[in-house]
Amino acid sequence: MIIITGGVSGIGKAIAENLRLKGEKVLTISRSKAENNSNHFICDISDYDSLKKLYKEISVAKKSVYALINCAGVASMNLALTTPPKTSERIIKTNLLGTIFSNQIFAPLLIKNKVGRIINFSTIAVKIGLKGESVYVASKAGIEGFSRVFAKELSPFNITVNCIAPGPVRTNLLKGITDEQISEIINSQIIRKEMKTIDIVNMVNLLLDKKASNITGQVLHVGGI
Repeated sequence: MIIITGGVSGIGKAIAENLRLKGEKVLTISRSKAENNSNHFICDISDYDSLKKLYKEISVAKKSVYALINCAGVASMNLALTTPPKTSERIIKTNLLGTIFSNQIFAPLLIKNKVGRIINFSTIAVKIGLKGESVYVASKAGIEGFSRVFAKELSPFNITVNCIAPGPVRTNLLKGITDEQISEIINSQIIRKEMKTIDIVNMVNLLLDKKASNITGQVLHVGGI
């Protein structure tokens, strides 16, 4: 089974749909409902106790978990000096703490099998220092640092931990970014074209493959930087 946070919208939804088409059993987690999906759980990943409760349900059901993919995230375009405290808290709690919590709580399910994959999501904005996204960039930079260390800690159990850092992909997360800003980001990539969700899905499939067992602790930029 593969657990996907933020699996009912955007990139997470595309990944979940692709994996199901390949015959994988997928469990999605988000704060939103999912129609016609019995393997979906409503949960705020920044709420440690709620995630722990969900872990117990999965553990009791004795479901074998191979991978954890953390797609859940929020963003807000604000200059650092004008970012409201509540906005900063929401971004850090959801992106950074939510990712850390889900890694901490669900990793033991992978450790039981002594093999597995964890994929966390960062962003090209970390590498280029995107103006107007200071708190968002800080949250994602934290995910990259956490993932590098966690990769070392889980290596003895044959579990890899990597980050995917996409360029702009047309999802709800880009609502506050103008076309001019998107073009500027694309022009900073090695491959100067707008990436599609399928490009991210393909990278996920690569990391999930058994042949990727020696790729860990990396931040992979789709589009190059």
